[in-house]
Amino acid sequence: MPSVEANIGRVALTAIAPVAWGANYFVTREFLPADRPLYGAALRALPAGLVMLALCRRLPRGAWWWRSAVLGLLNVSVFFVLVYAASQLLPTSIASTVMAVSPLTMMLMAWLLVSERPRAAHLAGAGIGLAGVCLMLLTGAADVGVPGVLASAAAVLVSSFGHLLTRRWGAGVDVTASTAWQLTAGGLLLLPAAVAVEGAPPRLTGPGFLAFCYVALVATALAFAVWFAGLRHLPAGTVGLIGLLNPVTGVLLGVAVAGESLTLQQVCGLALVLAGVALGRPARAGRRVRSGAAAAALHRERTVR
Repeated sequence: MPSVEANIGRVALTAIAPVAWGANYFVTREFLPADRPLYGAALRALPAGLVMLALCRRLPRGAWWWRSAVLGLLNVSVFFVLVYAASQLLPTSIASTVMAVSPLTMMLMAWLLVSERPRAAHLAGAGIGLAGVCLMLLTGAADVGVPGVLASAAAVLVSSFGHLLTRRWGAGVDVTASTAWQLTAGGLLLLPAAVAVEGAPPRLTGPGFLAFCYVALVATALAFAVWFAGLRHLPAGTVGLIGLLNPVTGVLLGVAVAGESLTLQQVCGLALVLAGVALGRPARAGRRVRSGAAAAALHRERTVR
């Protein structure tokens, strides 16, 4: 039985991931080029994938070569581009809050596509979370644009579908290795598309280079590594609640650093989103995640990245 001090240390280490993901919206919006989403996604995915590949030292086998390409396209290529676009088009507080409903969307999609009937608490959580997002968006603020909202909504849908495939294919596969394969494949798919559509790579100043280092090495490689470590050692419910630091970080950074205003209506919306996501967590909070498939499912519920 691990000591209380050991569990506190694991919680603190795991918390690095959602904080890094929440800060990613701010870093992308403030320091990275707004007109280069393909390069932005590629330079986030490929370095992180190569670092994780070097650490796990495992290559795909058999069907996992094409599965990595498919999952890399959904979970990395398309998802990272949409998150990049949403980060540029929406205030940090709004973008992070909209993405927080991803686990609720995943639950509803699983119900529709694979007949996984949710519990009543999960349905209530979905409704509460959706109400919270509506409160955050329907403020009349001019900078809450339709393209940004559509990018966020599409990112949520893509990540939810990617979760379903990951869970279906991921049984018995190490989740860190499969994530490394997906990141690498997704980055390789993005590079030729970036060259064809966006031309030469963006010229980066010092802050821009450091921002790319952050999103690739901290918000992706390091964040995924500590998140998976937490999934192996902490109860599922604990990890799920730690994930709520993602939208909280995004909102705090948007208000405190980016100078964004937060109305009482938006505060209430954020509270509803957090309540809905917490309500949609697994029923058995004390259950530990032991299989790679369960870890992958929890990772996709959180997402993001």
